[in-house]
This record gives sequence, C-alpha cells and structure tokens, in this order.
Amino acid sequence: MAQKVLLFGDIGIDDTVALIYAYLNEDVDVVGVVADYGNISRENALANIRYVKSLFKAEATEDIKIISGAEIPMTGELPEYVPEIHGEYGLGPIIPPTDGMEDISENFFEIVDIIKQYQDELIIVNIGRLTSLATMFILYRELMSKVNAFYIMGGAFWVPGNVTAVSEANFHGDPVAAQVVLTYAENVTIIPLNVTEKAIATPQMVDYIDSVGEIDIVKPLIDYYYDFYKKRNPNVQGSPLHDVLTVMATIHEDMFTFQNLPVVIVQGQTGIERGQSIADLRPYVTLAETEEETEEEVRRHRIAFNMDYKKFYTDFMTIMTGQRF
Repeated sequence: MAQKVLLFGDIGIDDTVALIYAYLNEDVDVVGVVADYGNISRENALANIRYVKSLFKAEATEDIKIISGAEIPMTGELPEYVPEIHGEYGLGPIIPPTDGMEDISENFFEIVDIIKQYQDELIIVNIGRLTSLATMFILYRELMSKVNAFYIMGGAFWVPGNVTAVSEANFHGDPVAAQVVLTYAENVTIIPLNVTEKAIATPQMVDYIDSVGEIDIVKPLIDYYYDFYKKRNPNVQGSPLHDVLTVMATIHEDMFTFQNLPVVIVQGQTGIERGQSIADLRPYVTLAETEEETEEEVRRHRIAFNMDYKKFYTDFMTIMTGQRF
C-alpha cells in the first residue's frame, strides 16, 4: 500500500522536483500539499502547486488538496525570498499560469480533516519553513499526536550551513517554529544538509531524464538550479535535491544511517548562529529535570548523518524515467 503523505513546502525548484517524484512514485500517495512562504511567497507557491498538478492526468491528482499555509514566520519578520536560487516564481525560468487562483481561499483548517481521516496511516513531510506545522502543534497538540511520523528537511549538524556558516535555510527562516515542532512532535526524522548535499543530480542524469521522462519541465528547473550552484562553487558536480531526498526517506529508510539525539534550535533575530541546529552527543544525557523537579525522558529525534548515493541514484532515475536502473 502506498504511503499516505501530507506535504508542507515553500514550492521552489527542489520542492517542485520532489512533488513530481512523489506524483510519479506508486509507493507515495500525496493526499495534500500545504503551500507556505519561504523560497517564494505563499501566493506563488500556490500557483506552482496548481501548475505541477496540471502536468499530470486529472484522475491521478484530483483528490490532492491544496491548502494555504503561512505567509510570514512566527518571528514576525517579513520573509526574504531567494529568486536568485529558485527564480522569481520558484520555477526557475518558468512562469506558471495564475488564472483560476481566485477560487483558492483561506482553508488551513482542512489539515485537520486530513489528519482525522488518515491518522496513524499519515506521514507529514515538511520541506520548507516550519511555520505552518508549528501552528498545528500550537492549536491541535492532541490531534497531532495521532500522526504516524514526521520527516523534516532542515538543519546542518557539524557541517556548513547554506544561509550562514552554521545555519540551514528552513530552520534559519523561522527558528521559533522549528523549536516548537522539535519540542512537541513525536517520531521525527530530520534529513539535514549532512545528507541532502550529497543527493546530487548531475547534468548527465538530468539530460537522460529529459530525453525519456514524461515531465518536460525537469531539465529547465534543475539546469537553472545548477547554474546558481556552479556560480557559488565551480567544483560542484550537480544540483543537490534536498527535498526529493526527504520524500524518498519516507519509503527508503535503508538508504540512510541515523542517530537518535536531542536537538535544540538557536533562537535570535540576527547573528550567524540564528537557526543553528545543535544535537547533544553526550551519552549520559538521558533525563531532564522539569520545573516541578520531576524527571522525564529528554525527547530525541532521529537524524540522518549518512546516505547511500547508489541507492539514491537508482531510485531517483527509476522513478523519473520510468525505466529500471
């Protein structure tokens, strides 16, 4: 049976490729997509989701709900978008049609209906800022305990960040929300830059997908992404698919090696440390004292630290081309 997935994302290039991968994969059943600010505005994220859905046969995606998520972070700041990485609309050189957008309303509460419908069958995958997901924990903590598991793309543990020297974009964009989620969510798997930076799609892979795959926007998307990475690092061999790898993790746990560790997110409005993810490696840290001077277990989260690139390559190319690798 396909894994039921509710996806939260700020739908830029790698988010879009993750959506395409999920739609093509018979083992993943996307039941809803929550559009958030982040790489782009929420409005553009909504348009992108509608556009990607339109690339597939209607019967394959007609039951997928599109939900309006957060527009600003819990820090109260105005978000800063990154058109130099993802393009003005989040699809590189592609401008999605915006006609029909007037029928999308404020429907955040529909997340509740999805969770009630699927409960422990459901996995939530968060591949953007964590504001909307944190809001769910603030409003519906008991309901959120019914979700089977959470997979979060975020963090950088003892490796360079991609926004500051130590911070990854999703945690940096709203460190308050990231801390809320990691404080209250159970059965969390974090897919950080430690592994996502290794999930490289080379130009040769992209060209082959373009020649035999059924979705023709993959090449212009990833080529645009690759151009940015080449300017930043001329030695880069391809484009890291952070969000694809996170979706992949929900059905291919054998692709990774994990450690279970307590995690905290550094707060603050400014400074290179804002949004830094810190995992506590001390083996004796198993208990914590609360204000009531009772003891309870420290919450630990499963963090992916290594990945098998061969398995990533085989699965990604098989799904994206429809051929066995």
